[in-house]
Amino acid sequence: MPDAPGFGVSSFLVDHPLPLPKLAPMLSLSMPFRRLGGLVCTAVAILLFLHTTNAADGSGVRITDLDGKLRIEIGGELFSEYRYRGFSRPFLYPVLGPAGLPMTRNWPMKEVEGEERDHPHQRSFWWAHGAVNGHDFWSEGANAGRTLHDKFLEVKSGPEFGVIRAANKLVAKDGTLIATDERTIRIHNRTADRIVDFEITIHASEGPLTFGDTKEGTMALRLNEAMRLTRNRKPAEGHIVNSEGLRDGATWGKRAKWVDYYGPVEGQTVGVAIFDHPWNPRHPTHWHVRDYGLFAANPFGIHDFEKKPAGTGDLEVAAGQSVTWRYRFYFHRGDEQEAKVAERYAEYAQVSPASAQR
Repeated sequence: MPDAPGFGVSSFLVDHPLPLPKLAPMLSLSMPFRRLGGLVCTAVAILLFLHTTNAADGSGVRITDLDGKLRIEIGGELFSEYRYRGFSRPFLYPVLGPAGLPMTRNWPMKEVEGEERDHPHQRSFWWAHGAVNGHDFWSEGANAGRTLHDKFLEVKSGPEFGVIRAANKLVAKDGTLIATDERTIRIHNRTADRIVDFEITIHASEGPLTFGDTKEGTMALRLNEAMRLTRNRKPAEGHIVNSEGLRDGATWGKRAKWVDYYGPVEGQTVGVAIFDHPWNPRHPTHWHVRDYGLFAANPFGIHDFEKKPAGTGDLEVAAGQSVTWRYRFYFHRGDEQEAKVAERYAEYAQVSPASAQR
């Protein structure tokens, strides 16, 4: 299959709805039937037709190329955009949760009055680590590396979920290729909440890799400013809770199967839980979750989190090998109890990862 225009992909999959005239042959099938069985067969055929096209008619997940970003719609409404060109790394922004409420900070992508302008590298929803073979892919400082989009392996709309599968290159400041990655983002068709599965495989394609022992990483969100625990050094209205029962500031650096961060947004309490899949290396992971809205799973920073000798948390990958992490993001209404976060995690823990479903 040739590459799709504007994508440079090895395969580009979309749903193609049948034109309305194609309905006529199916409807005409009912004419010879005078019995109930014939009517039932026709009804079933029409329902099957509608089911296969509901991604295109607005009731599924639809992904559209907009030159440098993929627009993701659920049920005809914007959920997010996967921005893969023109930045230091790919990321999702905006991220709209239940009732279309904004779940992540706008800055630095958009200037909004009242938002803090700290940590410009914390762009909404992303994956990055601060020490890969000694190179910083977390910050956007003068010596930082970049994660560059290479190509799409699959972009697929669908009635139950949409899929973005992309290949990227981790490139050091001096232009040296350090490693490659393949990431799969699966967006589920939900009405009352939003669920995203994120799987990333890092390939030691250029030689052995060491993920360094630092708190600066890794699978991350920067949340809506209204959800913060503190603001201007004073208590705010947000809260954090983890699977082990720890709350708020006590959750930083601790290991847990999941963490939930919730607070008021535009008069409604909403939250997001990140689930660490049981198959992940070093499960349950440590959490770099801050009172100002940074929310990150980090399996490496043991030196910082547990005050152990530097390098304790290093993770090595042999040349030619790879390592994979899998997470689920559950954007919900209410606190962790109302959203039944523990129950949703138990369900997720039994799910085969995205790579096993292809």
